[in-house]
Amino acid sequence: MSYRAILICLAVLVLALFTASLLIGPSGISPLQGLGALFSGEGAPGLVMRELRLPRALLGVGVGAALGLSGAAMQGFLRNPLAEPGLIGTSAGAALGAVIAIQTGLYAVFALALPLAALAGAGVAVALILTLAGREGRALVLILAGIAVSALAGAATALVLNLAPSPYAAAEIVFWMMGSLADRSMTHVLLATPFLILGAMILLKTGPGLDALSLGEDAASAMGISLKRLRLQIVFGTALMVGAATAVAGAVGFVGLVVPHLLRKAVGSRPSRLLPASALGGAAMLLTADIATRVIAPERDLKLGVLTAIVGAPFFLAMIRKMGRET
Repeated sequence: MSYRAILICLAVLVLALFTASLLIGPSGISPLQGLGALFSGEGAPGLVMRELRLPRALLGVGVGAALGLSGAAMQGFLRNPLAEPGLIGTSAGAALGAVIAIQTGLYAVFALALPLAALAGAGVAVALILTLAGREGRALVLILAGIAVSALAGAATALVLNLAPSPYAAAEIVFWMMGSLADRSMTHVLLATPFLILGAMILLKTGPGLDALSLGEDAASAMGISLKRLRLQIVFGTALMVGAATAVAGAVGFVGLVVPHLLRKAVGSRPSRLLPASALGGAAMLLTADIATRVIAPERDLKLGVLTAIVGAPFFLAMIRKMGRET
């Protein structure tokens, strides 16, 4: 199958899953009634479709594409199929910012306090990583800085959880960290969209540089690729996308790790081809997982991050085992 045909198939799959996400839910609205209510906006069905299901489906596409695209970019930059977007600490920083907003009660006073605090946390994490990595910011130093920042943010998050003023606040923090697209509004979509679009534009432009880097750093430099500029593009693009995704959906793992690996053989070895394919694949995977949370246990509010971890962790272990056998 040609590369263009693969992209078309992925786009059709995302469109089908987007439609299914709009039509599947516990409200008892039939598919035909739901489609009619979506365009007319009348009555309770119109409220459900426009205020609950449409934002959830749009965020499923945006968050999934962000995780898939940033995961492919990180794997191409580090030339390691086990790399994932959270490696540079943005997701941990965003989680800490959101947890602080919950702990202080700001999210109850101001509806956008939680996602804005998460975006601020991601920004602080990126600034700290770039400071630690220095001007050269080599890949190994960048990874170590990301691990250090992630550990620090994780410890701070645990401390905030430990000092939660009540069991209800602690439960709220834990549930948010599990990741979910439920109860999101168009306000969340409008908040995240500019960051997601800007991050996607930055990362998609790194395709030629990543293709050159796949031949080695010396070869890339000989071809006129600025490794410092490429590194900054990857870091900032990933931070924008992962920070915005974490801000509106919580911590959702393994999408950025699994999707590029699944698509790599189909699209070929060129990272520039893997970037758009992974964006579509990530959107398809997250929409599928979100639909599954509504079908498997609609009355128990199964969290999205829990489901992706249950599927992704065994896949990750299988990848490690396979690489161990090949060495």
